[in-house]
Amino acid sequence: MDRRRLLSLALIAALAPAAARASKPKAEAEGDKKSGGTSYIAIATLTATVVKPGGRRGVMTVDCGIDIPNKALHDKAQLILPRLRAAFIQTVQIYAAGMPAGPPPSIDYLSRELQRQTDVTLGGPGAKLLLGSVLLN
Repeated sequence: MDRRRLLSLALIAALAPAAARASKPKAEAEGDKKSGGTSYIAIATLTATVVKPGGRRGVMTVDCGIDIPNKALHDKAQLILPRLRAAFIQTVQIYAAGMPAGPPPSIDYLSRELQRQTDVTLGGPGAKLLLGSVLLN
């Protein structure tokens, strides 16, 4: 067998599984959730600049998500996810800008403000904000 044909067959065999995954319908791909249940919406990591002791700059990162058991409210939240994320980022950045250098962040205050932003953006209660971690670097 010609070496070129053998290499081309090996390449096709290697790329076939990747092509099959890429052609999977979107509705089927959305069913493969990585974490949480069907009512959980993961929010991408939120970051803000903080002043560390000594005047150096640092970064505060917040990992969070929203649990919305109500299907109609969940669908609405999926549609306005960029607006929710923008409200969360603004809240985290305002908090980080006023945070004194040295003490750790107030998780209670941050979770209360993010929950308030969730309720305001979605138009009422029904969603629960879940904080994963708050890190200062």
